[in-house]
Formats: sequence, structure tokens, C-alpha cells
Amino acid sequence: MIVKKSRTKNRTGSLFLIVGLLIGSAVLRIGLGTSAAMAKSEEAPQISESAMLEKPIQVETETVEISALVNAIQKREERVAEIEMKQRMRGKALDVVQHEIERRIEALKLAEERLSATLARADTAAEDDVARLTTVYENMKPKDSAALFEAMEPKFAAGFLGRMRPDSAAAILSGLKPETAYTISVILAGRNANAPKS
Repeated sequence: MIVKKSRTKNRTGSLFLIVGLLIGSAVLRIGLGTSAAMAKSEEAPQISESAMLEKPIQVETETVEISALVNAIQKREERVAEIEMKQRMRGKALDVVQHEIERRIEALKLAEERLSATLARADTAAEDDVARLTTVYENMKPKDSAALFEAMEPKFAAGFLGRMRPDSAAAILSGLKPETAYTISVILAGRNANAPKS
């Protein structure tokens, strides 16, 4: 117990000693710093009037240079702003052109769809007409149909005969002149001669 108390006393004394040394060091530094500053102010060189007159000229020169630099920067900023404005205007013009192109493409697609529908109706109508006419020729008396087919162009006649039932086509062919029947038969036989075989 006694040993512990003496150790605590020693530590406290050591702490006070260190704190005292630090405070003394600080006081010394402050004192030395003040005297050094005073000595420097006494040693400061006296500036002559001619040196004082030269400095404003140097300051004026620097001011002119800075002013020229600021003017150059302002002009450059104006040019950059002008270029940016032109680019924005071009961008808007391109947007308008692109919108117009898209509108025209949509109009063309719509027109193409309408044309396709019209052509499909026309093809269907033409096919329906040919089918109806073929049925009419099949239902006529072979002698009457043969007279019509004799007057037709051979390719045209072959188109109808190729769509008819074989028995109706045979009855009409038998009523034609032999030369006409032969020509139509050759056309019918050669219709698919150029078709791909595989």
C-alpha cells in the first residue's frame, strides 16, 4: 500500500515537471519570435521613390495583360456559345427532318398495304371471273363451245381447257379442227415443260 502511494506521488511530480517544461518552452519561443520580428522590421530595406514609381508601371502592364486575357476568354466564350446555338438549331432541324421522314415512311407503308389489298382483290376477282367463265364453257354443249374455242387465240383457249374437267375438255377438243386441236394440245403439254423438276 505504501509502495503504491509513493509511485503515484512520483508520477504526479513527473507530470508537473513535464508540464512546467512545456510552458517554459512556449514562453521562450514567444519571446524569441517577437524579438526576431522586431529585428526584421528594423532591417527592412527602405524603398526608394524611383522603385515606387516603377512598380505602378509593372502593375499597369500586368493589368493590361490580364485585361487582354479576359477579353480573349470572353470572345472565345461568345464563339463557343454561338457554335452551341448553331448546333442546337441543326439538332432541331434534324429532328424536324427525321419526324417528316418517319411520317412519310408511315404514309408509304399505308399506301403499300392499300395497294396490296387492291391487287389481292383484283387477282381474286380475275380468278373468280376465269373460274366462272370456265364453268360456263363446261356447261355449254360441246359443239357450241368448240365453235367459240375455234375463234379464240390458241394460248387463251389452252388456258381454259387446262382448267376444265377432263371429260368436258375432251368433248370440246373433239369438236375443233384437227390443226387447232393439235396446237392447243401442244400448248397444254408444254405449259409445265420449263418448271423445275426438283
